Amino acid sequence: MTQSDRVETTLPSTALLTDHYELTMLRAALADGTAHHRAVFEAFARRLPAGRRYGVVAGLGRLVAAVQAFRFTDAHVGWLEEQGVADARTAAYLRTYRFRGQIDAYREGEVFFPGSPVLTVTGTFAECVVLETLVLSILNHDSAVASAAARMVTAARGRTLLEMGSRRTGEASAVAAARAAYVAGFDATSNLEAGFRYGVPTRGTAAHAFTLAHTDERAAFASQVAALGTGTTLLVDTYDTTEGIRNAVAVAGPTLGAVRIDSGDLATEARAARALLDGLGATGTRIAVTSDLDEHTIDALADAPVDVYGAGTRLVGGSGHPTAGMVYKLVAVADRPGADAPLRPVAKTAAGKTSTGGRKTAYRELDDQGRAVRETVVVGPTGTVPGRALQVAVVRDGHVVHTPTLDEVRAHHRGAKAELLPTDLDLTDGAPRLVAEARSTDTLAGAAA
Repeated sequence: MTQSDRVETTLPSTALLTDHYELTMLRAALADGTAHHRAVFEAFARRLPAGRRYGVVAGLGRLVAAVQAFRFTDAHVGWLEEQGVADARTAAYLRTYRFRGQIDAYREGEVFFPGSPVLTVTGTFAECVVLETLVLSILNHDSAVASAAARMVTAARGRTLLEMGSRRTGEASAVAAARAAYVAGFDATSNLEAGFRYGVPTRGTAAHAFTLAHTDERAAFASQVAALGTGTTLLVDTYDTTEGIRNAVAVAGPTLGAVRIDSGDLATEARAARALLDGLGATGTRIAVTSDLDEHTIDALADAPVDVYGAGTRLVGGSGHPTAGMVYKLVAVADRPGADAPLRPVAKTAAGKTSTGGRKTAYRELDDQGRAVRETVVVGPTGTVPGRALQVAVVRDGHVVHTPTLDEVRAHHRGAKAELLPTDLDLTDGAPRLVAEARSTDTLAGAAA
């Protein structure tokens, strides 16, 4: 069984992972006929979280699977009728609901900026509007984690990064976070479900409880080494880190795989550990550090002899990953049913929450060194526009047509991130250098002339 097979055969219905008001709109639209008018919805971020210079798209693979599983069961529909959410007309529509439209999107792993049309959903108003909450809950969460993870990857400067946040978030969010971190360049996760479902490499050591459960530290280490071999990682700071390292090498010998330090001043502890390990002949033993790491604490450890970073709390929850801030807005709609009905651009104009109407196509222009210099969003039909096309066809007539492997997604992310300038990768707070510039086809033609 492949990883994608596991996702499809284990994913339950996602139809109720939505907000009540989606069905309020659906019910009214079915009554007045708008439900059957062609429409275009777009997911984008008006701005990035404060201080962030770029974002990373993640969750597209999960979203596609979730859209495929967006089916209302008889039990769902019966409950919605009982609650007064669905009338008879709405109930009949939901019983046969299938998304049969089109989805275009930035590739998973792509970087994005304010205004980037990350996802475009086209179909009837009814089939598109009910997907809003599902789209945003997945893209906002996964992109937030991936954006934080990408900054940690920059800070780690090629050293190993492990995602270890499962105990700091909800059980389903933990699996999604592990996948998103891997997309952005983390090397492995502690979460076994992420390994089983998506093929993310998994790693794990031991907790302080394992040491405390034995009569002394050496007994605990001897038990772990006997079961897992000398290549294992021993947690050495339960009592006293210096003595813990001595006990670890005494039990495992100089071929001990690694020691983990989870407390104290990590830079000071790592330097002392490296000196002690080398003095004991364990020159190949690696040093792993954990304890509420984020990109700034990892960056501060750049000169310390740390080989492995384990990040959790500040990666998967809280201030570590402020929401990606994406919204899902109607940008074009027909005024009558029918595939040939022309689309009318629509936009929100309220202060601070404006949007740009019309179907869009996005391109990223590169300089001679392959660095991003401009992101252009063309409204309306497109001709030849300089730059790399950012959107790909993902779903056509309800069928998934874009199925990259996770390794391909990771490779695309590395390529997209390589197009950024050093200023974009700076970990200090700053504004995005690029902002998606919406231009009409006429404007582009005039500029070319």
